[in-house]
Amino acid sequence: MPGPGARAEEEEREPARLCGYLQKLSGKGPLRGYRSRWFVFDARRCYLYYFKSPQDALPLGHLDIADACFSYQGPDEAAEPGTEPPAHFQVHSAGAVTVLKAPNRQLMTYWLQELQQKRWEYCSSLDMVKWDSRASPTPGDFSKGLVARDNSDVICSHPDASAEKARNVLAVEATPGGLVGEAAAHQPAPGHPNSINFSFKQWGTELKNSMSSFRPGRGHGDSRKSVFYTSEEWELLDPNPKDLEESMAQEERKKPAPEGNKGKRPLKDMIGSYKNRHVSGDPSAEGAQSAGGVSKPASEMQLQVQSQQEELDRLKKDLSSQKELVRLLQHTVRSSQYDKYFASSRLSEGVPKDTLDLLHRKDDQILGLSSQLERLSLERESLQQEARTLKSKVGELSEQLGMLVETIQAKDEVIMKLSRQLSEGADHTPSAAGVPGSPTSPSREHLELDRLKDNLQGYKTQNKFLNKEILELSALRRNAERRERDLMAKYSSLEAKLCQIESKYLILLQEMKTPVCSEEQGPSRDVIAQLLEDALQVEGPEQAFVKPHLVSEYDIYGFRTVPEDDEEERLVAKVRALDLKTLYLTENQEVSTGVKWENYFASTMNREMACSPELKNLIRAGIPHEHRSKVWKWCVDLHTRKFRDSAEPGYFQTLLQKALEKQNPASKQIELDLLRTLPTNKHYSCPTSEGIQKLRNVLLAFSWRNPDIGYCQGLNRLVAVALLYLEQEDAFWCLVTIVEVFMPRDYYTKTLLGSQVDQRVFRDLMSEKLPRLHTHLEQYNVDYTLITFNWFLVVFVDSVVSDILFKIWDSFLYEGPKVIFRFALALFKYKEEEILKLQDSMSIFKYLRYFTRTILDARKLISISFGDLNPFPLRQIRNRRAYHLEKVRLELTELEAIREDFLRERDTSPDKGELVSDEEDT
Repeated sequence: MPGPGARAEEEEREPARLCGYLQKLSGKGPLRGYRSRWFVFDARRCYLYYFKSPQDALPLGHLDIADACFSYQGPDEAAEPGTEPPAHFQVHSAGAVTVLKAPNRQLMTYWLQELQQKRWEYCSSLDMVKWDSRASPTPGDFSKGLVARDNSDVICSHPDASAEKARNVLAVEATPGGLVGEAAAHQPAPGHPNSINFSFKQWGTELKNSMSSFRPGRGHGDSRKSVFYTSEEWELLDPNPKDLEESMAQEERKKPAPEGNKGKRPLKDMIGSYKNRHVSGDPSAEGAQSAGGVSKPASEMQLQVQSQQEELDRLKKDLSSQKELVRLLQHTVRSSQYDKYFASSRLSEGVPKDTLDLLHRKDDQILGLSSQLERLSLERESLQQEARTLKSKVGELSEQLGMLVETIQAKDEVIMKLSRQLSEGADHTPSAAGVPGSPTSPSREHLELDRLKDNLQGYKTQNKFLNKEILELSALRRNAERRERDLMAKYSSLEAKLCQIESKYLILLQEMKTPVCSEEQGPSRDVIAQLLEDALQVEGPEQAFVKPHLVSEYDIYGFRTVPEDDEEERLVAKVRALDLKTLYLTENQEVSTGVKWENYFASTMNREMACSPELKNLIRAGIPHEHRSKVWKWCVDLHTRKFRDSAEPGYFQTLLQKALEKQNPASKQIELDLLRTLPTNKHYSCPTSEGIQKLRNVLLAFSWRNPDIGYCQGLNRLVAVALLYLEQEDAFWCLVTIVEVFMPRDYYTKTLLGSQVDQRVFRDLMSEKLPRLHTHLEQYNVDYTLITFNWFLVVFVDSVVSDILFKIWDSFLYEGPKVIFRFALALFKYKEEEILKLQDSMSIFKYLRYFTRTILDARKLISISFGDLNPFPLRQIRNRRAYHLEKVRLELTELEAIREDFLRERDTSPDKGELVSDEEDT
């Protein structure tokens, strides 16, 4: 199995982001000119976004590279020799021409080649991948986990080998400069007047963008790592007291400390500033703490170090002033002691006042000389430092002088060599000697020759680039024509099939007009049988380009959509799948959530994702299939950051190795439950499935991390769902998030104490939120917690349809366990009227066992969960958990006492030996 080293190498092989500074021609009339912009390429949509600066959250606009073509101007023959050639190029896209300018011609060539390559990869992915229309992920942004390895919908076309070979031959060699890549974000824009002002502006802009997602009045430091938000008011779930203390200490550090005064200050001010500095804390520590509290990219470390260095210099100056203050205080104390000593000793002896004044003057002279000596010593140190600086400058000047001497000698040798060549040429052509200005004509010819060679090289490069551009555009046009032909063939087949179905239905309706006896075999029976057979037929991937891909054997998550055995069940499942398809198509007619997510990711091109009301609303509406892996991994990292920071590198692999090498008491039960986890999902349907081995590894590693839990039935389903979108290690941390962060203690232990408590809390919420339904169920003595217990334990796995399941998990991984209460209540409210119509306990309980599979409208369910059920305070759930936890513990204690009394009475019974079983009587 791959270790952490292999994973690191895999991450290193990932392509670097295409980003950097370019100047864009914008404006109108006299204001038209080039403005520096930060460009970032987005592979998901093949867009080139441009921002005002690398720290901006929202882009100014974008260029569609998928439909673009590129060109640039060749060498300017009228340009002066030795000048920098122009680096302008044009991007023709969406009927408009955008003129961009690179700092130099080499960077222009690099940008053009990279954009060509990105366009080729994106358009080629359109030909090589065909997705289900319900998923429709953007090419170039595939999901991770097991769904990424699902090749049922992938159709690979053979690439044009000759076109690919020609593209490689026509490629122009170019290397990126300093203004391309992530490192370019640290540098000022080309032509920026002041890099220092840019650094401060960059820091301020990033701080503003980082704080824009926080609500005012809320402290967010390192404690945000274990925080998730549930209702409209952001609430902390079970905060750790240590985290609260750290956040309070951080707030204290954020109070501004007074700056150290420079120059001479009064004694009282110096002592006051010294005390204030020690009370408010070390400013350098404050800067480090605030830098740790806000999640900043590694690109700001250089700026942070610079600010720390400036702070250190200021503190050194303050330290020297404090030393001077201490020295003066020592002198003052010493002189006061002398005065006291002489005054006490000499006055008693009757020393004259003139002698005492003389001693005072001598003492003052001593202090003055001491201070003068110190001042002279400081001047001597400064002079020595200046002398050392001058010596270093002299050394540098001597080195420069030596280099200049060598340069002059080399120039003299070149002049002598050219003079000899000129004299030799004059001997062979004596007629040219009399022409004025002839000695300089060969140099002019050489310069002209060099200029022509440069122009020739520039035209060759331009010709290669334009040939490559023509070749690529031709290949892309042929691919587009081929896609159009395939779509036309698919459209023709769909139209033909529609005509056939309409014809069959018309025949069937014509036959149904005249009554036919049941004993007779009329033609309508044959038509009905044929229609049922056609409806139950499941299309395979080989028919994707010919037949409509309405209902396949498996959905995009790998779950079987149509069962194999019962024909009636197959028909019901097919109807359910078609209803889901209809709902999805109806949603797409309105404002698509995919567009909102694309806009959100475009706004985070220059910054990391962070908790915000905007992100919470997007996640509640559902994460698109193509972005779910990324967002799930971010949610897991958010909640487990404190665990990962304390864990050593390769922690998951170490746990797995120990669990495989040593005897694990949970391994036997894990092996028994592997194939029973998700039997309807093709990734876990047989022992050789890819998901089985990954599921085994994650469960074994977790059982070794938590020996008190080991393995509990239900953990396997949680891991199986996580593995569909996450890799092994991320799925392991996802299970840690659910068990150790979200759920209360003893939720997955043998007693299932936490699960029992949550069922009692849910019963209380039912009586408050749905009083009519709760009264109706209580009237017929229906214990609905027998159904909901499994909902809470495995977070609705195998209880709802797959589309709704993953939308529930989206909100659950971001907000936490309160989402389970919301959706459990919403499921009952969705079908409240139908349940109220049932009037006996058997029919009610039977209906409750399968009614969740009939709920298909995810938008309506989400609206009920996060709209109709508000307010939904977290504090109420906490209090009720604590209340019912005490009650359950008391009940368990009483049951244990009753059990011990029963065992004691049975052991002391005189008829103990006469008791026999029924089997022994027979």
